[in-house]
Amino acid sequence: MTYDVAPGRPAASGILLDVLAAARREADHYRTSVEMARHISWSADASGAIRTVSTRWTEVTGIDVSKALDNGWLEAVHPDDVERTLRAWRLALETASSVDVDYRLRTPSGDCWFRSCASPQLDEDGAVLAWFGTLENIDDRKRAEHALSASEERFRLAAEAAGVGIWDYDALLGRRLWSDVFRAMLGLDPDVPAEPATALALVVPEDRPMLQQLVDSINAGDTHPRFELTVRIRRDDDGALRWMQTSGWKVEAANGRIERVLVTVRDVTEQLTAEQRVRWAAEHDPLTGLVNRAAFNRLLEEAIARAGRSGGSVLTLALFDVDHLKETNDTIGHDAGDALLCTVATRLAQALGDDVVVARLGGDEFAAIIETWPEAMAEARLRHALRALREPVVADTITLDCQATVGLSAYPHDGRSALDLLKTADLALYAGKATARGEVSRFRPEMRARMQRRTSMLSVARMVARDNRVMPFYQPKVRLSDGALSGFEALLRWRHDTLGVQGPDTIAAAFDDLTTAVPLGERMLERICADLTRWRDDGLALTRVALNLSPAEFRRDDLFDRIMGQLHRHALPAELLELEVTETVFLGRGAETVGETLAAFHHAGVTVALDDFGTGYASLKHLREYPVDVIKIDRSFVADLLTDPGDAAIVDAILGLAKQLGIAVVAEGVETAEQAAYLLTRRCSHAQGYLFGRPMPAEDARALLAADAARRVEHG
Repeated sequence: MTYDVAPGRPAASGILLDVLAAARREADHYRTSVEMARHISWSADASGAIRTVSTRWTEVTGIDVSKALDNGWLEAVHPDDVERTLRAWRLALETASSVDVDYRLRTPSGDCWFRSCASPQLDEDGAVLAWFGTLENIDDRKRAEHALSASEERFRLAAEAAGVGIWDYDALLGRRLWSDVFRAMLGLDPDVPAEPATALALVVPEDRPMLQQLVDSINAGDTHPRFELTVRIRRDDDGALRWMQTSGWKVEAANGRIERVLVTVRDVTEQLTAEQRVRWAAEHDPLTGLVNRAAFNRLLEEAIARAGRSGGSVLTLALFDVDHLKETNDTIGHDAGDALLCTVATRLAQALGDDVVVARLGGDEFAAIIETWPEAMAEARLRHALRALREPVVADTITLDCQATVGLSAYPHDGRSALDLLKTADLALYAGKATARGEVSRFRPEMRARMQRRTSMLSVARMVARDNRVMPFYQPKVRLSDGALSGFEALLRWRHDTLGVQGPDTIAAAFDDLTTAVPLGERMLERICADLTRWRDDGLALTRVALNLSPAEFRRDDLFDRIMGQLHRHALPAELLELEVTETVFLGRGAETVGETLAAFHHAGVTVALDDFGTGYASLKHLREYPVDVIKIDRSFVADLLTDPGDAAIVDAILGLAKQLGIAVVAEGVETAEQAAYLLTRRCSHAQGYLFGRPMPAEDARALLAADAARRVEHG
């Protein structure tokens, strides 16, 4: 390195001057940098007395730098912060360690937060030579922190007011905070440390792995910033089982490190309990507590899916129909009917076992799903259940009979879907109610064919009623003593477009179906009344016409009003109508109102006849209990009257009984003069059958009526 020396100046002196000038420039540069810095630089001696302060001090506080020396700077510190600041400064002096303290300085524009940081300069022996530090304006940060703290406090207060517990974890400080509400939820004392292990120990063992997995994933940074979890706990104080719903948020730094985790906790036990009650109510029958139809259909589909996956598994579906429930409701009361249903539900559930789904589908219908059992074993279990049902039921000191009929089908050969299984089981139940009440009826393919025939019959019958195709045919009744016409029995026929006149056997199923039997009966009565009106208008003397009523028609409460209304509309006297009923009307649904209805007809002048007499088990009882004006001896007894002593004895007995009761008798199916003669000798007053005339259309009946009138005139 070379230096230029001014003329006349010694070389050594020039070098020294240059070094000093460079040092001065460096010092000036440092001083300028300090003065221009946004922070306030300061220094102190080993005792802590301030020796230098940058001019930024004056700009900030408005106090001259000279007045800040020694301990003068304390005049600018906020009074509330002086003691805390001095305490931190004294600790640093005593320990020769760095100091870092926040405090407020009073400035012309108001109090302002600063951060004071200083470090000691030490000699080789570790003794303090001086202190160098800075004051940094942190007012914006402090205000933000205060705003955040205030916001968090408002959040905590709102959460407390809403009954929400808080679990706050500051990962930077390693500090956990549990709110009082959260502690109360857990049943913990206020002084119990806020440790995760404490809370985890209260979680029920089944839910602990789920919660531990969430905690581990949070620590590993594998979870979404927002997470939720619902767990069950046992409160620490009383051991009560409670449901806790947690919602959490985690805050991460730019480097991905977790800074904070905030969790809110709500006790949702009542809410979940209410939801469970609603869900239970939606899936269960309120009377019996059994599964309802909607839930049963879902469970059946699930069971079919399981059976399909397992391959070769058999599933049995059983449908139960409780016998005579309506009669119990109507004669004894709905309380008794409800007691009967509850007893059926209990007995079925107990007899079939916990591994069988038992449901009430509605009304008197129950169902069961039996999985994994072979069909034979399932049927045996169902028979056992039926035997258990047959034990009498006592309701309010009244003993009720309890019985049900069962139809069953099996997956997969009777159906592979829930709908198909229900259909085939229903077919089996329908067949069972017709031929094997109180027993188990297994589906057979021919049942489907019978049901299809029945469905076809109903469809045709509805068409017949809708299109008014009904044609009454009239079979004459005669007085045996002189062969005079004494009335007609109107028999249903209907007109087919290509096949012509059809008999009732083609639509036989309609007479047991309420929705079809009623319109057919109405059309039949309309045509009869129209024929009678036309004959009357032609000047003919009218005779009584008998009309058959099906059991289904008695299930309508308006039967009396409908029939009497038709007679009134045609201005026909009630005495012209005779209603024929069979004993089945006293045995089926609606039987409890049959007596009242027949009595109403009897009092109105309509004749009541008991058809097919002698073929039922309780005919004598019916004669005693119901208003019967006429009994008709069934054709099965008349056919072999002359060759079978047994039939002759039955006919004689019926005739003798009728005479004693004052009831008229009509013998059906009389086809020979010998039969007619025998009946006449036994004082049977009236008869009908092919001997006297086959069923005939209205015009032929009119001609017969006219001829009979002429004969009467001729014989005076």
